[in-house]
Amino acid sequence: MIELGSLNNPRAAQGFIDYLKSQGLEGQLHSPDGSNVVISVKPEHFHQVQPLWAEFVQNPNHERYQQASWDVGSTQSGLTYQGQSLNLVARFKALSWLNKTVSIVSVAIYFAFLLGGFEQIYTALQFNPSQPLNWFTPALVHFSAMHIVFNLIWWMSLGDNIEKQCGKLSLVGLFVVTALISNWAQFIIVGPNFGGLSGVVYGLLGFCWIHGYLNPKQPALVSTAIVGFMLIWLILGFADVLFVGMANWAHLGGLLSGMAYAVTAHLFNAKKA
Repeated sequence: MIELGSLNNPRAAQGFIDYLKSQGLEGQLHSPDGSNVVISVKPEHFHQVQPLWAEFVQNPNHERYQQASWDVGSTQSGLTYQGQSLNLVARFKALSWLNKTVSIVSVAIYFAFLLGGFEQIYTALQFNPSQPLNWFTPALVHFSAMHIVFNLIWWMSLGDNIEKQCGKLSLVGLFVVTALISNWAQFIIVGPNFGGLSGVVYGLLGFCWIHGYLNPKQPALVSTAIVGFMLIWLILGFADVLFVGMANWAHLGGLLSGMAYAVTAHLFNAKKA
């Protein structure tokens, strides 16, 4: 990959990447220092992308980049989870108040970004070690249509499974613990420039995985194939071979904290029995 340049606005950077994709070109984002986002492209696309990059630098908030995020996201239809078609509307109606609230707030923030409120809103929600509320708010921030769709699919599906089998308080506790630990892990190791529900999602995955292992007589909360896929995705993120940069330490922190939560819950229930 050849580096085009960098900027400190991850939402705008994602819009440019989505615009390239809409033009049949491929770009990649990563944040080496946690503060700036670096845009890179394939060598064979470099000369085609250069004039597009020059246009973007002149006006990174142009509506064409925001529209591209929606256009690119809207083409990724027919997603499935454990072999089932994901009808988000139908699934949403059956969700709990917590599952719905997290989903609605995440979508509302993303819409606000698209309407031009990125700078003010992201500054208010970005991880800040001196503000306890901002230890959690990065989980609600997403930078592209596919980013938010992917995370909410997993959040709604895994969260609903956990609530039905383990109770609503389990999901509440998991959200608090995994958001806290995953966000702190990413901040300490990389920096404050990140966002997304994926740390919590990996926490739910870790919980479901270990819960199934500790409770083999109960229906599995997640399939072995899904666990394998998500672990491979985690490894590829650390290997930095994917087309987008990811908050890898948030993913790992979420996964480990979710696994620990499952073990703790199991020991607590065993002691009560």
